[in-house]
Amino acid sequence: MAKMSFIILFIMVIFAFQPANVNAGPIAYAVCQSACNIGWVSCYASAGLVAGTVTGGLGTPFAAIACNVAQGACMAGCIGLLTAPTP
Repeated sequence: MAKMSFIILFIMVIFAFQPANVNAGPIAYAVCQSACNIGWVSCYASAGLVAGTVTGGLGTPFAAIACNVAQGACMAGCIGLLTAPTP
């Protein structure tokens, strides 16, 4: 009976410390997303636009659309960092 209690306690301890190995995955994902946003703002600035002020529609400048597409591709590339556990 004591051996069974030890095994159960051991398994609980293993599961308690399991999330410690994957904490950097979401952090790396957030850093990647921030880098994408910095690139998006600088893309807008190089086109003479102010980030966050352009609304979608027929009058949207082509540079804004190109910056948005590039940002979307960058953010899609960050998904692998979220799912990959890094110590």
